[in-house]
Amino acid sequence: MSINGANVMSPERLADLVQKAQKAGADHADAIHYSGSSSSVSWRLGKLEDLERSENADLGLRVIIGKNQAIVSSSDMSDETLDELVSRSMDMARNTPEDPFSGLADKGLLAMDALPDLDLCDPKELDEETLKNIAAEAEAHALEFDGISNSEGAGASASTGHICLANSDGFVGHYSSSNFGCSVSVIAGEGTSMERDYSWTSKRHFADMESPYKIAKEAAERTLKKLNPHKASTCEVPVVYDPRVSRTLIGHLAGAINGAGIARGTSFLIDMMEKQVFSSAINIIDNPHIARGPSSKPFDGEGVRNAALDIIKDGVLQTWVLDSTSARQLDLISNGRASRGTSSPPSPTTTNFYMEAGSISVKDLLGDIKDGFYVTELIGSSVNSITGDYSRGASGFWIENGELTYPVNEITIAGNLKDMYLNMTAADDLEIRYGTDAPTLRIEKMMIAGS
Repeated sequence: MSINGANVMSPERLADLVQKAQKAGADHADAIHYSGSSSSVSWRLGKLEDLERSENADLGLRVIIGKNQAIVSSSDMSDETLDELVSRSMDMARNTPEDPFSGLADKGLLAMDALPDLDLCDPKELDEETLKNIAAEAEAHALEFDGISNSEGAGASASTGHICLANSDGFVGHYSSSNFGCSVSVIAGEGTSMERDYSWTSKRHFADMESPYKIAKEAAERTLKKLNPHKASTCEVPVVYDPRVSRTLIGHLAGAINGAGIARGTSFLIDMMEKQVFSSAINIIDNPHIARGPSSKPFDGEGVRNAALDIIKDGVLQTWVLDSTSARQLDLISNGRASRGTSSPPSPTTTNFYMEAGSISVKDLLGDIKDGFYVTELIGSSVNSITGDYSRGASGFWIENGELTYPVNEITIAGNLKDMYLNMTAADDLEIRYGTDAPTLRIEKMMIAGS
């Protein structure tokens, strides 16, 4: 992908900008540049509803004077504007309060060696006609299923992007990525008995996408299974999370082990380092180097080397998710988990964050449950990040004697994440799909509030 004119920002030009900031009096500086293009179509009931095409470029410059830092951003990459950015950032830095933890990443941590090839960018370009055909095919297949009465629409998209980062310690790194997607949402039933569901695919490479027919089939089947839902009585039973929602449970973990939150003291796991958080059968990893991974990157938002990181090993919490600032606050060392925008300082975040597959099949995971609940959708959120108290609206299917039976909706499931994690069993069906992923998960006992 390329953007013509003054918005082009080569690695050399970005490094020159950092040098200008140093010459202007900055002790340290870094700059990041994002550019990209995207196309998408929306299709409903056999007609094109919307077609969008966008190109964008954005630059962020951070300067540090002593312990004062300032960040400015611009979408104009002309020489005049870049000179103004340097001047403005220096003026701002001289007038900001000190931050004792600000600064670039330690030079020894920077990814100065050859970067890993993660195969994140597919050069294939899709024109609008191809995108329309993909969306139209997905919707048409979905509407062919008996019982599907309407469509909420289908969509297809393609995008490419480029990231470049340079700092005053000599780091210059850049990489490109692409993404292709297709989705469809349909309705079954009539009047007040209608139900809806969806399916989608999103991949770095076009050839890896699931077919429009497969997406349509999954959306239709999921929707039809939800017809004629029952209510459930209040009870305490085993709860099993479908992979579409099981990932939210480790998403809460990601928030609880974020170094910024730990430094603020706002996590229910703050005292759990090197302690048992899950059963000994559970392992959770953050791996930025998965080839074609949804959240892969060859270096972090500060240019720090990154690699696979054990977060939970044999159930024991191994580390926090750290960038340089949170690491300094905690008297630790960054583990390469910085994320960065153009208008704010780096902050810690996960990459491809996932729970390893267990050794038990989904069928066996359900097998000994006499009565239980299988969650396919979560609604709203009431999760206390300080105490771990958990309460979510939910819908799904009732489990009887190890089998999914009738659909259930309008219930609330509740517990405490500490207890839920310790009583969690993972099935063997992990798929890296979202960037935060988990297999089907069983929790031995949760409270269900129903009718």
